[in-house]
Amino acid sequence: MDSAERDQLFDRATELFDGLNARDVAAVALTWVDNSGITRVKSVPLRRFAHAAAWGVGASPVFDAFLFDDWIITGRHAGGPVGDLRLHPDLDRITVLAGQPGWAWAPADRHLQDGTPYVMDQRGAAKRATAKLAEQGCTAKAGFEIEWVIGKADTDDFVPATTGPAYGHTRQIEMSDYCADLLRALDQQDVVVLQLHPEYAAGQFEISTAPEDPVAAADTAVLVRETIRAITARHGMRASFSPKVVVGGVGNGGHLHLSLWKGEQNLFVGMTPEAESFSAGVLAHLRGLCAVGCPSLASYLRLVPSHWAGAYVAWGTENRETALRMIEGPHANLEVKCFDLTANPYLVIAGVLGAGAAGLAEQAKLPEPVVVDPVSIEGVPRLPTSLAEAVAEFEKDDVLTETFGAELAATIVDVRRGEMERYKDASPQGIANVTRWRH
Repeated sequence: MDSAERDQLFDRATELFDGLNARDVAAVALTWVDNSGITRVKSVPLRRFAHAAAWGVGASPVFDAFLFDDWIITGRHAGGPVGDLRLHPDLDRITVLAGQPGWAWAPADRHLQDGTPYVMDQRGAAKRATAKLAEQGCTAKAGFEIEWVIGKADTDDFVPATTGPAYGHTRQIEMSDYCADLLRALDQQDVVVLQLHPEYAAGQFEISTAPEDPVAAADTAVLVRETIRAITARHGMRASFSPKVVVGGVGNGGHLHLSLWKGEQNLFVGMTPEAESFSAGVLAHLRGLCAVGCPSLASYLRLVPSHWAGAYVAWGTENRETALRMIEGPHANLEVKCFDLTANPYLVIAGVLGAGAAGLAEQAKLPEPVVVDPVSIEGVPRLPTSLAEAVAEFEKDDVLTETFGAELAATIVDVRRGEMERYKDASPQGIANVTRWRH
């Protein structure tokens, strides 16, 4: 990044000052998501925002080696005390936070001191994968489903804050003010919500957002989660996005919806050969992708058959038990059902786009679709049943290693192994307890 680029960033951020100041913004939160799926933050007063845009805000690279519980491992490329990075806010995404008066937010790109992009920046990995797909003549649109539960705030156990039945209007009535405040906040932040509804588990809700550019979709997933967290706290409750809040209960998913485009043509409408090849690529690398999309020990408490979690390496049209669900109609898209919200959404985008691009390059073909619950068919392979199995699949997948780069791929593995070692003696209930309020 040269002096002219820094001057441009400074001037752009300066131009934003009056509008932010008029809306009573005191500070801007700059967020990034670590390899354990935790959103980390550094903030600057509004009057320092232009300087931060041009020169960045210091942050140690040690965060790449953080586990979800803030334990720091020593990895092959991360984890030591030496070095510094700079957080540069994306000025195109600056958002005044309706759920946190006095605050604005922007996702940050991590750079070296000289302005060079940091090789292990997860948002950067998503950008590179998006650009690689464009080199093959295609673009993608993406959106995440966000599932969470709301619990009472006076206990570390999970006590649902609402008693209404699954999918029931009673539950939404009990949380009427809360849901309305959440939707108002998201609307004020220019988040296009497609729907909100009570989900199956006790105290569970779900929001789906409109499809957008893949990196923007990951940004939106971060913004939506933190808005949910803020509004929930303002209503005197706690929010959990953990894949298994209570052992034996239904988990929270983080499904990814993805469509492939050439110009104005959605290639999934009518399942074109390109859409098939892209989907076949995702399916072929899905076991390794679990190391980024189902990245925690708690993920494998959720990823079980016959719970609509998508536990099998299979695809089907409107089949909610296959890992890949093909959705038909004018807004046709591919839903990846097996992922959850302990995942870093930027890593999810990078990995899925990298796998799909490999399928495009190979002109891969899908197997026959599965039209029943896969548990009833002999020979349909399971997705990994443990984090250790997912990591082993990830390590031997050359496409994923190339997508993420050797350093980031190795660090992902190191962090996963750190979690496995730290909680190797924990019971399922112990894992659920320790992860419940971290995501």
